[in-house]
Amino acid sequence: MTLLESIASPDDLRRLSVEELPALAREIRRAIIDQVSRTGGHLAPNLGVVELTIALHYVFDFSSDRLLFDVGHQCYPHKLLTGRLPMLEGLRTSAGMAGFPEPRESAYDLFSVGHAGTGISTAVGMARGDLLRGESFDPHERPDGRRVVALIGDASIVNGVAMEGLNNAGTLNRQFLVVLNDNGMSISKPQGAMARYFDKVRLSGAYQDFKGVARRALRRVPGGSLLEEAYHRAGEATKAMVAEHSWFEHFGLLTVGPVDGHDFPSLIEFLAEARDFDRPMVLHVKTVKGKGFEHAEGDATTFHSPAAFRVEGCRVEIKKKGRSFTSAFADALADLMARDDEVVACTAAMPDGTGVAKALSLYPDRSWDTGICESHALDMMAGLAKTGFKPFFAVYSTFLQRAFDQAFQEAALQGLPVRLCLDRAGLVGGDGAVHHGFCDVALLRTLPGAAITAAIDEPSLLAALEFMRGYEAGISSVRYPRDNVSDRFAGSPCPPFALGKARPLITPNRTPDAAVLAFGVPAVAAADAIDRIGDDLAVALYDARFAKPIDIDLIESLIRAGVPIVTVEDHALTGGFGAGVLEACQARGLETARVTRLGLPDHWIYQDSRPDQLEEAGLDAASIERALRAAAAGSPRVEVRPRRSGAASLS
Repeated sequence: MTLLESIASPDDLRRLSVEELPALAREIRRAIIDQVSRTGGHLAPNLGVVELTIALHYVFDFSSDRLLFDVGHQCYPHKLLTGRLPMLEGLRTSAGMAGFPEPRESAYDLFSVGHAGTGISTAVGMARGDLLRGESFDPHERPDGRRVVALIGDASIVNGVAMEGLNNAGTLNRQFLVVLNDNGMSISKPQGAMARYFDKVRLSGAYQDFKGVARRALRRVPGGSLLEEAYHRAGEATKAMVAEHSWFEHFGLLTVGPVDGHDFPSLIEFLAEARDFDRPMVLHVKTVKGKGFEHAEGDATTFHSPAAFRVEGCRVEIKKKGRSFTSAFADALADLMARDDEVVACTAAMPDGTGVAKALSLYPDRSWDTGICESHALDMMAGLAKTGFKPFFAVYSTFLQRAFDQAFQEAALQGLPVRLCLDRAGLVGGDGAVHHGFCDVALLRTLPGAAITAAIDEPSLLAALEFMRGYEAGISSVRYPRDNVSDRFAGSPCPPFALGKARPLITPNRTPDAAVLAFGVPAVAAADAIDRIGDDLAVALYDARFAKPIDIDLIESLIRAGVPIVTVEDHALTGGFGAGVLEACQARGLETARVTRLGLPDHWIYQDSRPDQLEEAGLDAASIERALRAAAAGSPRVEVRPRRSGAASLS
């Protein structure tokens, strides 16, 4: 039995000697690399925190203490140390463990965490809750009370919510530890003044021999806790380990470090001191993203979250399955910028994930990566729009939620034409519920003057972007999935987008028995459903193109002709495209009894392959076929039943 196989809980970990921990770290890295090479997943972030995670569980008891992750994609070692090795084989599927912390799996996971910046604030909340209940650690009254640790990294410390959390953490009158995992990276190279500050700290000669200096300081401080002395006294000894003039001191947090995040004796020594310190503290830990896998160490961006891969000698071959919407967008954006000098673009820490990396390379003066700052990015785009430029903000649909207030106040309310390019819209596959893009239409439909579009393939994506380039009446958006572009409609010309007008895709030779209005890529599954139906029914298919404004003239013509309508969207039914159809019908006084809506059901859909998730949601071709047959037969209400319920667990 290997060391890793012997660990069913952190209690087993703490039975190991410190000398055995490096071997355990190697086993954890090997297990993660082997699994991610087969299935894909977050690789470099997890390899970088192996020693740090082991040390945290070695020193703290998180069956009682609180461990709050900020960037959840650093949780694989944590899961393996908390008894979930048997679930690793099913990583990012319904048969195994999620790629992010997931409370349904284990009590050691306190929040489902997929967005950056939240860990410190939720940790402050739990710290205050423990204080109110009389359960928090106190070195004199409750030495066995709960400690609180927030682990933050991948440059998410620059996120606005993280700053707000730090500001409040400094007011705590109790133990509270923020572990800053500083690997010099975000998902790609971190941006902004804060990143430059940490670069300066890492390169400072004063810190190059920090470990040795700190140990000498420990020997020179007479008696008591090293950190307690450091907090209450000033002198040459404490200067060696306490980062004077640290940026975090302005928030009222003592700052220690940087500490070598791959050296077990140093980590355990400092964490043991921090465990019993009764004031808020930041432990600055320096790690290497991708540690232990030379390809990830050399290219942490590519190996942040790779698809399945194979090592061939000195190179790695990452599996590719066709042209993605992201790649199509990257080329389309570069083309827009080549043709129009007023087009500018930005992303929030996702240059590769959104495809903006190409624009950053070709047009560095007109494109920006703001770092993990979606709210700032959208406000910056509003400022550019105010000066007459044509801003395109590329952002994952799930992260647009973080900037909705700015979309409302600084863009839509001002009548400014900020253009939103929403990657990863709809169901996202292995990343699961924390990353599904199911709110964007519902949010943006509330904004007066908004033009909300969706792409079904690459030609329609290009046409939507061209429409947005010329749309000046307000905010506009186009959504597209984490998927490859389809060539289903490649043989048909793609006409330009006209505001509020749908595009016919399949037109039968007679009055149809049913019609599908598909918003976005579900048009492809609807076409497959129509193929399955064959000659049994005559079905018309329309690419709705717009969720706002709705093509009410088309809908009225179908309803007055007695044609039942099925709307299909990869978005929540609440507030989505189908809801917009019903509202438009009501406003015009049209009967809606024969309108059937298909979309994401009102329950969470967890990690799995995107095709399996679409089947669960009733948005695959077979489900759409059943809905069309029922609608044509006069039974328009189709109940979508979850294909499964519950989650993989160890209980």
